[in-house]
Amino acid sequence: MGFREELEYLRQQTPLTARVAEAVRGRDLRGVRVAFSVHLDLKTVPVIEAVLAGGAQVLVVSCNPATVRDEVCSYLAEQGAQVRARRGMRPEEWEAGFAWALRQGPHYLCEMGADLSTRAARDRELAGPVRAAMEATGTGVQRLQQAVLPFPVLDWNALPLKEGLHNRHLVGLVTWITFLDVARVTLYGKRVAVLGYGPVGQGVAEYARLLGALPVVVELRPDRQLLARHAGCEVQELERALPRADVVVTATGRDGVLREEHFHLLRDGAFLLNVGHSNQELDTEALRRHPTRCLRPHLEEVRLPGRRVYLLAGGAMFNLAAGGGDPYDAFDLTAALLLAGLQHLLDQGHRYPPGLHPMPAEVEHRVAYLARQLHAS
Repeated sequence: MGFREELEYLRQQTPLTARVAEAVRGRDLRGVRVAFSVHLDLKTVPVIEAVLAGGAQVLVVSCNPATVRDEVCSYLAEQGAQVRARRGMRPEEWEAGFAWALRQGPHYLCEMGADLSTRAARDRELAGPVRAAMEATGTGVQRLQQAVLPFPVLDWNALPLKEGLHNRHLVGLVTWITFLDVARVTLYGKRVAVLGYGPVGQGVAEYARLLGALPVVVELRPDRQLLARHAGCEVQELERALPRADVVVTATGRDGVLREEHFHLLRDGAFLLNVGHSNQELDTEALRRHPTRCLRPHLEEVRLPGRRVYLLAGGAMFNLAAGGGDPYDAFDLTAALLLAGLQHLLDQGHRYPPGLHPMPAEVEHRVAYLARQLHAS
């Protein structure tokens, strides 16, 4: 199947996205500049296409070089977007992309990870033309909460449909589908240590249990510890959980969760993977100071003193870097929410005061109503 055939198939499986995209396509966006910092896989194409169809000037950079499809970048450029991204780009190239996008003077930012917004917050000259932004990830929200924002940012990550269905159920499901394909081993009887018990960690632990694993949760927040216990998970401190874990999953969205001092605690044959937005949750630079070799696509063996461990997808977001991410029909809701949020941002974003704000519930309600109509037809 070629790229365009795959894109056609995606459109067939995402009718809700198409319905919401119609409203965006019908707008007059001439003279408006929108910068996207998102995962550049196939599923983001209809979102960016809709904004282009409205006549906007569109700037595209990657929120994660490990999740870029070069065919997507080429296609979006053919459609008229200005794209500065490619798969596996060097860190300095990646950073330069954010600076380039902000120098073009975007009016609106649509982000996963808040890289543009936080840079604009540090350099008010770059922030000057920005009227409003929207953020899609827990990692980005954490970063924004620590910034003094000169413009409003709408958090649509916390919408119940996005947080509950995508963050929890779909990431959890796809993580283990991808694990079975990449590692070629099952979870039966394995102890899976899940570091972080937000919505993503909850889904990862839940679906691991359904596949026969014994989930152990490492979480600092007492309320989430309680949730984990009520879900039947063991809750342990990191130093106690690591030596017995067959699989270790980071799901915090924060940098430096597992560092050099933790690696000697790992058991022989442990698998390490990350499903948080940040590629730096695992200190892969420290890991690769040890002898390393690739045994399978997305699977590296790292020889630590007296043991070996397996690093998956180089520590990048595993479900997207080594897998296809959400199934198309499931992502249909997520993409529709993103487009509806963009529509609200374009209409009302400039009316909010500077700072972080929740995306209004009516945005979600409108998409849910359309989804119900489609399912009833």
